[in-house]
Amino acid sequence: MNFGGILAGGKGTRMGKTDLPKQFLMLGEKPIIIHTIEQFLVSPAIDEIVVGVPENWIDYTKDIIEKYCKDDRIHVIQGGKNRNGTIMNICKYICENFKDKDNIIVTHDAVRPFVTQRIIKENVETCKKIGAADTVISASDTIVESKDGEIISNIPIRSQMYQGQTPQSFNVEEFIKQYESLTEEEKEILTDATKTYVLKGKKVGLVAGEPYNMKITTKYDLKLANLMLNNLKSEEE
Repeated sequence: MNFGGILAGGKGTRMGKTDLPKQFLMLGEKPIIIHTIEQFLVSPAIDEIVVGVPENWIDYTKDIIEKYCKDDRIHVIQGGKNRNGTIMNICKYICENFKDKDNIIVTHDAVRPFVTQRIIKENVETCKKIGAADTVISASDTIVESKDGEIISNIPIRSQMYQGQTPQSFNVEEFIKQYESLTEEEKEILTDATKTYVLKGKKVGLVAGEPYNMKITTKYDLKLANLMLNNLKSEEE
């Protein structure tokens, strides 16, 4: 089976003072997280959806799902203390409730509501072919590395550089195995889940993302997302 793993465990501190974590803020007429869940609900490539949220927001999440997109395929569980902890909680939930060694999880940020059906489909296909998949876009600007934040230490070749997005997809049992094999020091330096595989020398296939598959992190991002949503509605009319 193929699972959408919606990562909604963050508190959204960069959004500034808000009454709700950023994933629950309104985008148009629905919360951001609902737009994201709906993209996975309509995907023929996805069988079930597991949403990981902070413990004290579980009931709220269930309530808004009931209101906007009720579906028996959606499961809401407690997230972890960080991103990879949330992925692990979702993977373990899948293993406990859907026993199949070939289960695939397509993990996605709750605050990337513009993910496309193509991206979801190609994540599943690439994961089945290579073992893991990461969604990326080519770097449009030169990447500058500085180890001390003051002096340039390296300027990599731009044609070889990519910017990571989500989804990121894995075989469920294999991800648990690889993550649990990491040392505590290795876990501390993880900035995203695919680095788990890179650290262990495992292959991760690339899926072409989209510039508009944006992550809503700041108030400016939310304003831009609303403009994008309005533009999409205008094109449909």
